[in-house]
Amino acid sequence: MTGWTWDYDGYEPADERLRESLCTLGNGYFATRGALPECAADDVHYPGTYAAGCYNRLTSDIAGREVENEDMVNLPNWLSLRFRLRDQTWLTPDTAPVLDHHQVLHLSSGLLERRTRYALGDGRVLSVRQRRVVHMALPHLAALRTEFTAEGFADELDVEAALDGAVTNAGVPRYRDLDGRHLTHVHTGTHAPDTVWLRCRTRTSDIRIGMAARLTADAPVSDRHEPLRAVQRVRLRLTPGRTVIVDKTIALHTSRDPAISDPLRAAVDHVGTAPAFDQLLQTHVTAWDQLWRRAELDVPGEAGRILRLHLFHVLQTLSPHTADLDVGVPARGLHGEAYRGHVFWDELFVLPYLTLHFPEVSRALLRYRHRRLDQACAAARSVDRRGALYPWQSGSDGREETQQLHLNPRSGRWLPDHSHLQHHVGSAIAYNVWQYCEASGDAEFLHTEGAETLLQIARFWADTATYDESLGRHRIKGVVGPDEYHEAYPAATWPGLVDNAYTNVTAVWVLTRTLDVLRTLPEPRRRELVELTGLDDGELERWEEVSRTLHVPFHSGVISQFEGYGDLLELDWDGYRKRYGDIRRLDRILEAEGDTVNRYQASKQADVLMLGYLFSPAELQGLFRRLGYRLDEDTWRRTVDYYLHRTSHGSTLSGLVHGWVLARARRAEAWRFCLDALRGDIADLQGGTTGEGIHLGAMAGTLDLVQRGLTGLETRAGALWLDPVPLPEVSSYGFSIQYQGHWGVHLRLEHGRLEIRVPSSDRSPIDIRLPDRAISVAPGETCHLVLLD
Repeated sequence: MTGWTWDYDGYEPADERLRESLCTLGNGYFATRGALPECAADDVHYPGTYAAGCYNRLTSDIAGREVENEDMVNLPNWLSLRFRLRDQTWLTPDTAPVLDHHQVLHLSSGLLERRTRYALGDGRVLSVRQRRVVHMALPHLAALRTEFTAEGFADELDVEAALDGAVTNAGVPRYRDLDGRHLTHVHTGTHAPDTVWLRCRTRTSDIRIGMAARLTADAPVSDRHEPLRAVQRVRLRLTPGRTVIVDKTIALHTSRDPAISDPLRAAVDHVGTAPAFDQLLQTHVTAWDQLWRRAELDVPGEAGRILRLHLFHVLQTLSPHTADLDVGVPARGLHGEAYRGHVFWDELFVLPYLTLHFPEVSRALLRYRHRRLDQACAAARSVDRRGALYPWQSGSDGREETQQLHLNPRSGRWLPDHSHLQHHVGSAIAYNVWQYCEASGDAEFLHTEGAETLLQIARFWADTATYDESLGRHRIKGVVGPDEYHEAYPAATWPGLVDNAYTNVTAVWVLTRTLDVLRTLPEPRRRELVELTGLDDGELERWEEVSRTLHVPFHSGVISQFEGYGDLLELDWDGYRKRYGDIRRLDRILEAEGDTVNRYQASKQADVLMLGYLFSPAELQGLFRRLGYRLDEDTWRRTVDYYLHRTSHGSTLSGLVHGWVLARARRAEAWRFCLDALRGDIADLQGGTTGEGIHLGAMAGTLDLVQRGLTGLETRAGALWLDPVPLPEVSSYGFSIQYQGHWGVHLRLEHGRLEIRVPSSDRSPIDIRLPDRAISVAPGETCHLVLLD
């Protein structure tokens, strides 16, 4: 890797899926994996294309049960372009000798370039150079330029480009027992001598898809139509040293688009008026320049280069185009089919970063949740609760999409899946509502959709809590925490845990914040909300009571992950590491042995420590004080140490959270975990999972680690609060943010000095609060501060 490129030398089939994920190109509307255009989907290659929010639901017979799953659909493959010498075998790196192969992802311009030299025998070499874009300014367009150069020979070259509707969802091996045939009614046709089209629809969600392709070359283009494929062909004359060019431009529309009538008509019209490749590239690069300015990040060294790649993939998944769509945050980006494209709690790690750069995108993502508020209220009613119970996995309409069964690849067994009990996802949504409103100053959203969402989530927590007279406190039962390993008590016949500390403390935060919002609402709007929801003073009194009496368990002087955690068995960590090496997925190892992780003090990822990720030390101590508990620095440090030695880090989020927390609790050890978070996808630390899609939450979280974690940046009470913590490995860094209408507010920390620069505008000065002082920086001013050690 260099500062602005991501380079791969040589062709390695075993690494191809990982490269395809990390070289995916997208624009927030759709994305295409970085597969080689001449290669079809097989065990090595997987050229998937995915449109944000395009889901379909199918039923499969698994282990004698009918199982329903909704998936993000693999759309027709527009990328296909293969080539061969006249009437000979099609060339691919798997079927022909490769002399050189080089692939470069240009981050600054959002362009993927490949150069391959094929040996054809008798000293003949065919050089292939390709450049592709998924257009960032024109979100329905993508383009592929292919340049062929004959070295030492003359011949004719056949080139075949296609729109392929025979694709299925087959990118994740452990899902292959599930029905992956999502497309139906595939039809193809010709619009013009250089343009073909394909239309189809999804089998149950009935989303109509229109795709059109224009092929341009210095030779006549012919077409023919095979079952499920629209094919274009051109025969090129090769002469030694002369380069010939083929350009393929495509347009994609679906019936989910805003302002759409017929997706096929839109695609045909769009590709017909699309500029040539060079002009498309120019406007595409301009759009990327604008994105990089808004998301400016300057971190030196290897960490900075990886962060730039992470930012690139975040922007490809959630761009300003996302603001026009009804979509959530797909946990694995638009980069593959893992997690079926579902929306989890990962937005908790994504939106705090986006909000300070692209608040319009954060607002759109929060509106995705608000549009599904009625569905969440219906889910709560189905379990005899009031308020909103948001699903652990969400897709098209907001119903619970968590699978009923999941496969353990180690044992080959399909097992019941209880992760839908992670009700803490509601608190994540509430947290993001509050963070967005504080950072953007968007009072209109807070008073309307934000207040409605907060109220119903708070109502759910208050109604879920039950009073235990023996404790004199309220309790929350039947949940699963972020750890995910522990779904039940040993020998229990029913899933669910009691008083997960993270769940309870975040519920207290939701109740407290919602009470604050209701108190400050304009009286006419408060009256509307009361009438709309049936809220009364008695209910508010209960919220106040529950927010002060929820139980948080402790054992051995530390916060318990859940009631009874300290009574579980200790695991022989050294023994398991010696036996298995990589024990990140300890749950699968134990199940394959006929055991269960439910018996042990062993966590997949941060659970209790997530509290130190979400809340500053002062705010966390305040929440515990509200509950009548004392959380001093020694107790928190003991808690951090305790779980540090009992966590297998089976999630890419785990290193991120531990690095964030340790930066303030045990600084010397923080960087090791930060590196794990940075390398999680590029080194595929989770053992092959990145090839199925990037881990968007971890990527965005590493950006936020610099933006908020190391700076202690908070947006609250109308001010920017800063409490920087120095890490020797990142002693100099800078970034720009958008804060309450101020664009491009620049912060730079360097060797104990802080620079704050506010660009000129008609906005009010920004109040800055540090532990030892408060200052005000007006538009057009730059402030230089020396920080306390």
